[in-house]
Amino acid sequence: MITVSVLLTLHLPGARSLKDKRAVVRSLVDRIHARLQLSAAEVGSQDLMQRAEVGFAVVSGDASTARRVADEARRFVDLELLGKAEVISTDIEETELEAEY
Repeated sequence: MITVSVLLTLHLPGARSLKDKRAVVRSLVDRIHARLQLSAAEVGSQDLMQRAEVGFAVVSGDASTARRVADEARRFVDLELLGKAEVISTDIEETELEAEY
């Protein structure tokens, strides 16, 4: 089993309040979950108005499939955020677990 975890740091230049920011972030997290069936959440910088950290994870039995889905999700995020926010950094971590019998 392989897990690909992705942490995105976002800059939201148009956010004038935490409410503005949370509307964009919540919409993004909901869309990742609904469209791509991935676990996603706001995982950091909750109290900063123009910065957010969003994480999502892909779990698969095949490494190439997990990477492909994570790449697809990353492209999806860019399209969803167009005009609302910018991804300023992306951290990716892969973890592989072997089955024990």
